[in-house]
Amino acid sequence: MSPSAARGRLSGMRPIRALDRVVGGDPRVGRVVGAIIVAIFVQGIGASAVLPLLPLYLRRHGTSDGMVGAVIGAFFVAGVLTQYVAGGLTDRIGHRPVMLGGLGLYAAASLGFLTSVGTGGYVVLRAVQGVGSGAVQVASLALVGLVVPLERRGRAFSIVFAAELSGMAIGPLAGTTTGVGGLRWLFVASAAAAVLATVPIVVGTRQAPREVARATEVRAPLRVGGALVGVTLIGVAAGLVTGVYETCWSLLMNSRGAATWQIGLSWTLFAIPFAAVSPAAGRLVDRLDRRVLAVVATVAAAAFAATYPFLPSPAYLMGLGVAEAIGVAVAFPAAQSLLTQTVEPDALGRAQGFFSTAETAALAVMAAVSGALFGVARWVPFVTAAVLSLVCVLPLPVLWRGLRGRVVTVDDIAAGLADEVVATGAAIAGTPVER
Repeated sequence: MSPSAARGRLSGMRPIRALDRVVGGDPRVGRVVGAIIVAIFVQGIGASAVLPLLPLYLRRHGTSDGMVGAVIGAFFVAGVLTQYVAGGLTDRIGHRPVMLGGLGLYAAASLGFLTSVGTGGYVVLRAVQGVGSGAVQVASLALVGLVVPLERRGRAFSIVFAAELSGMAIGPLAGTTTGVGGLRWLFVASAAAAVLATVPIVVGTRQAPREVARATEVRAPLRVGGALVGVTLIGVAAGLVTGVYETCWSLLMNSRGAATWQIGLSWTLFAIPFAAVSPAAGRLVDRLDRRVLAVVATVAAAAFAATYPFLPSPAYLMGLGVAEAIGVAVAFPAAQSLLTQTVEPDALGRAQGFFSTAETAALAVMAAVSGALFGVARWVPFVTAAVLSLVCVLPLPVLWRGLRGRVVTVDDIAAGLADEVVATGAAIAGTPVER
């Protein structure tokens, strides 16, 4: 089934005019993307509220630095084991069941943190959260890639990631206001947010999964070629750096004398500029070479990661994080837009699963080992992730030789034909034309 057919059959949806223009003018597509945006925003608030203080919470409950990394890493290990499966289910049964199931798992695991289950129990609960979160991510991004026109996907993915980061801008402030002692109530709020996020999915995508599920009749095979491998390496590079932040950012801020509110504010100060520049970043991704943008943003992120542990105060750390957010805002939509070019529409779920599995695997490994590396020296995990990220970039010129970096739209073709007509007419008339 083609993306245009899927877009054409999404009916009965009320227009969200500003979003409609972003995704190509079709109000039915705008309704689907809008539902995903709202769901990710709401769930992001709840999930991020506990994130900055989770390492400190675990410490308070007798968890060592090394085991803090294990608990954090369990979230991503679970994603590694299940995200490709979630992608396969997305292609087989539709996007909405996978998203709703993922949100339900996340809510149940969040409530589990209210019990005293010990370090092993925390590992299990965090793993279940990883399964749920990974399923939501794979299914939602695959659906965006299916219904949005290729030349508009940079902008669409930018808005989706901006919604996620906007939620993360609000959540940490609520979490740090409550403090480590009140984190139990934040687990309840996180579960409630996941349940609330199911509402826009149920309402806004109720017809999309039925159409997409026709992929069960004839499913295109997932061909893992050089282009897909190259895009996946961008995800791996991002995962390596993010894994260090998941485990070590709060610990690094704490080692620099940061107060609890400053730790939460640092997460917010990263999220706000990311969300603010995302619309412009999406336009860049749709107009310029996506390959170049992805590489430049990845190299910049590695440089920032290597710099953080050598900064002397929380103020410097927070300030540099604001600058980093601008570059990262380009990297994600560029990578996702390239990803959707590499596979058939009916295989988008599995492609997202493949990409997310690799990214999450890198994130899980770095999150798991970063606590121990941080104990050796504060700079070791950050510099290690930066160097490995740069290694991921090296083979991209070879892997991406046959991949278009810039999408040629119908308007571009029409403009080119018009230029040729003018040039031909001028040549016949003997008049030189400035090209």
